[in-house]
Amino acid sequence: MSKKRKSVLIIIPAYNEEKNIGTLLEKLERKDISDICDVLVVNDASSDNTGQVVRSRGHKVVRNIYNLGYGSGLRVGYLYAKRYNYSYVIQMDGDGQHDPENVLKIYNTLVTPDENNEVPDIVLGSRFMKESPEYKSTLAKDAGYVIFRSIIKMLTGRTIKDPTTGLQGLSRRAFCYYAGFDHFDDQYPDANMILQMIMLGYNVKEIPALMHQRITGKSMHSGLKPLIYMIRMVYSIIAVWIRIKILKIDKKVKPNDSLAT
Repeated sequence: MSKKRKSVLIIIPAYNEEKNIGTLLEKLERKDISDICDVLVVNDASSDNTGQVVRSRGHKVVRNIYNLGYGSGLRVGYLYAKRYNYSYVIQMDGDGQHDPENVLKIYNTLVTPDENNEVPDIVLGSRFMKESPEYKSTLAKDAGYVIFRSIIKMLTGRTIKDPTTGLQGLSRRAFCYYAGFDHFDDQYPDANMILQMIMLGYNVKEIPALMHQRITGKSMHSGLKPLIYMIRMVYSIIAVWIRIKILKIDKKVKPNDSLAT
């Protein structure tokens, strides 16, 4: 008899995370988390034993035949969550930087109405809010945070302290939108997607989060990649603004829109 699906799907894109993924999964197997969450690891054509580690712990794994990148891994997860009728998604990195302690905080925020009796569509786990535990970054990354934070503020009036956070919780309405054709940047989904969703009227909330530095393995932002990423992200942000504000290609969400199916 198959196990009953939970209401939350934790999506973990992973590429060559054999040394990190087991420890992360063990922490996610805590009863208070596993009672409400299933875990899906999207193995992005790893050349190590990432997939075997995941399967040995009894979690779901989807393997890409070719290495498609972090964003494509997330979109595979959104499609899976939509197909199997999950109510919420929480996305995390597979390298252990996103502490599982954040899972229940994000979930509780997703399901708790605010003073206007509205629940968030997107919850961002932030390293840089006043209440966030200390997180050390590099000067180059700090410059990127300032640039993206300033652009989002200028275009939307919203201050997002951590505009590149990969630790996010999504309502069904949000992840079903991302699962649609051409609604999600499957190469560099970051500040551009946060800007997009704010401009489209989704309810985006930011909360403090505990994050760690990568201990082992290679970051996808090593070498010259941060510079390339920053240039591409600025262009992508401009493209999002043009699509929504000038070309009006994407439809703005109305407050009374029902959940996507």
